[in-house]
Amino acid sequence: MDDVDQKLISALRHDARASLSDLAIGLGVSRTTVRARIERLRASGDIVGFTVVLRGDTARDPVRGLMMLGIEGRGTDRIIRQLGGLSAVRAIHTTNGRWDVIVEIGTPTLEDLDRVLAQIRRFDGIANSETSLLLNTWKSGS
Repeated sequence: MDDVDQKLISALRHDARASLSDLAIGLGVSRTTVRARIERLRASGDIVGFTVVLRGDTARDPVRGLMMLGIEGRGTDRIIRQLGGLSAVRAIHTTNGRWDVIVEIGTPTLEDLDRVLAQIRRFDGIANSETSLLLNTWKSGS
């Protein structure tokens, strides 16, 4: 994948409905080149599909945060199961480094987020945690 492919993918991420002509002008290449590159990227599996983001998708969780968890002992699998049972948990990631698990949380209000955080902190085996509110999302993958 070369620089033009990277720029094309970036442009498609910004607006997947952009016309071939608009993409060509933005990239400084021909319309035919854009079409051929999109077809090649799809055929190779680099582009696996296109999606739509609805207003409701962004309004679903007005309050979002990342909770980083340090887990003592060998309780990670149990804690992941417990986290998976919480309706406010959007994603659970295991990781390396200082934190063992990173949890994406979405709630309607700050008060709801506070309740979920308190509930998770009470799980047996949580050694420590740190939470960051997500203020804005510039790019989100599916």
